[in-house]
Amino acid sequence: MSILLNGKTLSQEILNGLKGEISHLTTKPTLAVIIVGNNPASQIYVRNKIKTCERIGITSRHIEFDVCASEETLLKTIEILNGESDVNGILVQLPLPSHIDEKKIIQAIDPKKDVDGFHFSNIGALSIGSPKLVSCTPKGIVTLLNHYSIELAGKHCVIVGRSNIVGKPLAMLMTNNDATVTLCHSKTHCLERFTRQADILISCVGIPHFITETMVKERAVVVDVGINRLENGTLVGDVEFDSVSKKASFITPVPGGVGPMTIATLMENTLQAYKLKTPCTSK
Repeated sequence: MSILLNGKTLSQEILNGLKGEISHLTTKPTLAVIIVGNNPASQIYVRNKIKTCERIGITSRHIEFDVCASEETLLKTIEILNGESDVNGILVQLPLPSHIDEKKIIQAIDPKKDVDGFHFSNIGALSIGSPKLVSCTPKGIVTLLNHYSIELAGKHCVIVGRSNIVGKPLAMLMTNNDATVTLCHSKTHCLERFTRQADILISCVGIPHFITETMVKERAVVVDVGINRLENGTLVGDVEFDSVSKKASFITPVPGGVGPMTIATLMENTLQAYKLKTPCTSK
């Protein structure tokens, strides 16, 4: 049976450490969270982020727009937040309504306040191994693997899913950690041929039980980024957990694996953005 990569426990340790550090600051970091529309999942994510901010001492600003809000309105709001010196991080909850260009919105955020790590400048810095603000889920995954002393250097890491939010930045981050990376996607032929070679297999496709036991090498490390809700309300990942957990050496549960690490990393990034702007501010 696999050892569980417990992101819930580790994230609590990280948040407790951040809370202690923030308590010694003369001023508090501020995170502005923007949400457009009433997507239920997005509403839950935003509430969790705001709740976590409150718990560790980060000031949160919740800015909510109707689903019909214009792209111009959103861009103007970001411009104002960029100019406010007391705002350290800006996060626009994705996905956005179809009439709003997500790339345009992300690029409007000041890179130094881009705590999601999605701005071209931050992705570019990551690509050359000099990142400042790294995408939260990829960074959280590497933190989790490091915590369990899972060696990355020289290992073959196969990532299934090439999104700009997880797959692509994760491929760069794992490469920066000296892993050999194969990035697979919907156009990959004979996917199992690649996944069965993986020392570290990471799935971020958003399809319930997509990764089955036959796709996994014996004793591989399996990281499940997927969070999928079945018709009966049950949350499951991309990985068929019951069968794969009997074959893998380590595996993340869903929920309680990668998800908590993403929020903890967002808090880390917010404090990091604060430090980039406001050095030497301890009491």
